[in-house]
Amino acid sequence: MSARPQPAVPLADALRDSDALTRLVERVRESRRRFECIEALLPPPLAAQTRPGPLDEHGWTLLAHTPAAAAKLRQLVPLIEVRLAEERGVRTQVRIKVQP
Repeated sequence: MSARPQPAVPLADALRDSDALTRLVERVRESRRRFECIEALLPPPLAAQTRPGPLDEHGWTLLAHTPAAAAKLRQLVPLIEVRLAEERGVRTQVRIKVQP
């Protein structure tokens, strides 16, 4: 007796039916909203080298394309944290990492 293959589940259904996936999708959306909130603080060349990263219980990560961009972002962390607190009501630690 061989097991029958399970039919494919549409992605939208899987996301709706899984609490873990729902939480993951919401964290990704919130990370994007936070980036939109702070993007105006970044000079355009720096914004182009920066992406929103993981959001977890310890803070939020911004991903820089290069070490030089990461260094510039680190200088802006205090401004970024203030903007998030004022605009989104979020008090969180902002981390900067170079994107692998």
